Amino acid sequence: MNAAFTTAKELQKMDPVFGQLSFDDHEQIVFCNDKDTGLKAIIGIHNSVMGPALGGTRMFNYATEWDALNDVLRLSRGMTYKAAITGLNIGGGKAVIWGDAKTQKTPALMRKFGEFVHSLSGRYITAEDVGMETSDMDIVRDVTPYVTGISESRGGAGNPSPVTAYGVYMGMKAAAKHQFGSDVLAGKKVLVQGIGHVGETLVDYLTKEGALVTIADINEEKLYQVGTKYNAQIFTGEDLYGADVDIYAPCAMGATINDSTVHKIKAKVIAGAANNQLANEDIHGAILQERGILYAPDFLINAGGIINVYAELAHYGKEEIMRRTENIYNTTLEIIDYAVAKGITTHQAALTIAQNRIDQRRIENRNK
Repeated sequence: MNAAFTTAKELQKMDPVFGQLSFDDHEQIVFCNDKDTGLKAIIGIHNSVMGPALGGTRMFNYATEWDALNDVLRLSRGMTYKAAITGLNIGGGKAVIWGDAKTQKTPALMRKFGEFVHSLSGRYITAEDVGMETSDMDIVRDVTPYVTGISESRGGAGNPSPVTAYGVYMGMKAAAKHQFGSDVLAGKKVLVQGIGHVGETLVDYLTKEGALVTIADINEEKLYQVGTKYNAQIFTGEDLYGADVDIYAPCAMGATINDSTVHKIKAKVIAGAANNQLANEDIHGAILQERGILYAPDFLINAGGIINVYAELAHYGKEEIMRRTENIYNTTLEIIDYAVAKGITTHQAALTIAQNRIDQRRIENRNK
């Protein structure tokens, strides 16, 4: 490449996979392309020590291929630790489809994606994520058994979003108990950023308990619809992160806690459904700790969805799904206590406990 035409951004991408921090020793990355359907997808298998890699498929219109790759790497890594910290015997994986889910998603595209999933022979099991519906998983199921989150009429556990929201609600209550001395959220000011399937259900839980809910979303039509339905206040200020609230619940895309926002946050608790909320886990996690802001690790409290879809593999019912999801409350308190005892961030505490479980299983697998 002619150095005269090489930009700084291009130089950074000379090692676009193995050289990236988000690569984090992934076992396998699969690039999927189909000219006829327009499918462009990436499947990331981060770790399969605990079992087959399970994780949802996200369809999003990324700005660049690099953004899509970085997202799938970060998301699949998060699934490894999410499964481990929740006590599930599965590994971590994820898939992203590059495109506009509203205009480019077709049954043919989803079937072709299912064929790519099937080609991995069960090393990766997919499920629903951003830009996907249960009906899409049903289409994938037509061509491969390696999919969860299919409709209940087809023997599946259905849409995982309500269960995800319940787990976030449990984690939020646990964080509130530690930070405020009580897990009662009535009267607490909570800002929910992102009111998709999970965010709206979280608003429902919070409203019923009497929390003072403010909502924010880029979709203005949905914003006013949800605001009217739950009598929630719509955020109209200029600085979302500097809002005067007790709890900040990021429920949209990740990395909202970054260099430009981490010092603005006034909330004393951060507990939301978004994946990878910390742009830099070490730096931004430490800043939150120094500022006295309690962060409920995202991959712990948003694990309700994976508990729900795992039920299809482990063959347990709705009652057990909800019991395991409710236990996120206890696990969150344990993680917080461990972090305090060790003098580390809550994110580091959760990662340590999850990694210890994976390491123990690796030893057991070697000794078989």
